[in-house]
Amino acid sequence: MLEQHLAALPIIIPLIAAPITLVMGRSLFTWLFATSISALACFFSWQLLVTALSDGVLSYALGGWPPPWGIELRVDAANAFVLLAVSALSTLVLLYSKDSIEKEIESSKHTLYYTAHLLCLAGLSGMLLTGDAFNLFVFLEISSLATYTLVSLASDRRCLTAAFRYLVMGTIGATFILIGVGMLYMMTGTLNMLDLASRIDIYESSRTINTGLAFIMVGVSIKLALFPLHMWLPSAYTHAPSAVTAFLASTATKVAVYVMIRFVFTVFGVEHVFEEMRMDLILMVLAIVAIFKSSYTAIVQSNIKTLLAYSSVAQIGYMILGLSLVSVTGLMASFIHIFNHALMKGALFMAVGAVFYRVGSVDIKAFRGLGKQMPLTMAAFTIAGLSIIGVPLTVGFVSKWYLVTAALEQNHWVVAALVLAGSLLAVVYIGRVLEAAYFQKLPESQAPDKVKEVSWLMLAPMWILVLANIYFGIDTSLTTEAASTASKWLFQNTDLVTSSQEMLK
Repeated sequence: MLEQHLAALPIIIPLIAAPITLVMGRSLFTWLFATSISALACFFSWQLLVTALSDGVLSYALGGWPPPWGIELRVDAANAFVLLAVSALSTLVLLYSKDSIEKEIESSKHTLYYTAHLLCLAGLSGMLLTGDAFNLFVFLEISSLATYTLVSLASDRRCLTAAFRYLVMGTIGATFILIGVGMLYMMTGTLNMLDLASRIDIYESSRTINTGLAFIMVGVSIKLALFPLHMWLPSAYTHAPSAVTAFLASTATKVAVYVMIRFVFTVFGVEHVFEEMRMDLILMVLAIVAIFKSSYTAIVQSNIKTLLAYSSVAQIGYMILGLSLVSVTGLMASFIHIFNHALMKGALFMAVGAVFYRVGSVDIKAFRGLGKQMPLTMAAFTIAGLSIIGVPLTVGFVSKWYLVTAALEQNHWVVAALVLAGSLLAVVYIGRVLEAAYFQKLPESQAPDKVKEVSWLMLAPMWILVLANIYFGIDTSLTTEAASTASKWLFQNTDLVTSSQEMLK
């Protein structure tokens, strides 16, 4: 019975559980319930990925109404791969958050935190699985409203300003997407993505279709924080509770990158977007500028959460750069980096949250001497930081290997060199933190006996991600198979598959 509805379960389960969590009130059982629900969604996400890799595309008609008349959930290797990363990170963050939110969120708001977290998970899952353009907007708003709430829950009042800025920019982005979808509906009379793709071919030269494409691309770019539309992200990541930042940095922008990929490949078509409209050049330039400008900005930050926030903008640049190369290997690099960056940033923000839990600050000065006082936490930060840089035997190296390979396949030697140069900038901003932790003494204001490791409940999820950074950096079979299958499937109906496709066979 469950197998028939497998595609809907990662959405339905957290969506139904969210109001139940709100009714439960503040208790240990609430945390256990929310974590169990997320773990269950993760299990079903894994089942969907296995099914997609073995059987191909899975279509599920809600209410029994067949597409394009009814609402369709459509699962393939691409969205199942990203969904697994989202649900797994959600579960680990919920495990981590029990102690973390005790420090950073008022006790009366703990129930609201778990409720909003599950709603956000349901919205992100819906964005990934839906085959309907309007329902993508609906799920986007569910996740966005939950996200604004999560950001505003911190005890620091500056979180309210950050949440409001996020709300304004997020609303603008969602409005752009809705206007774009409306233009497509006006011309084609359908909202099902596959039906849209078949009907848009007739109107490829239509100014309305091209305007809809522009609106959607701008709106999604705001949501994924593509430079220069990223200014909501640093303040949101800096002032949100640490558990919230770890969840958002690992999931929200990655789902938005997938949405852009889905619209480009499934709805508008690669040839139209990249050959006729030449958006590959625009995305490539913006991605390269994001890598260098955001990395430089990260270098000069003293607040570690702000530093990592700008690092995230740079890493999003790598994902979009892979997309802009318009090849199987380039798209494969983007998918791999979506998964790998979730592992890296989740571990980094958890480590920073652990430092805040003990020290009460995330300024770089607060990291002095923590290599001795909090060895497990700083070791986790170090390994995840090396992964961001792209050191071999970590997932960051795998991502950049495929990205450089994709650039060299098309003789983009300059692009390959810029990817490597961007990694050197990451050495600087990660190195600043490690230098303070391992080569400077603990400030006199900090009592050595009070600065100690956090509980195993915070360390365990952090180190699961750290070990995943190493494991998937050595054994790449799962990530490369899923990313390769997803990329080939998205390219299968285009004439732009490059020689990289033969290399991957």
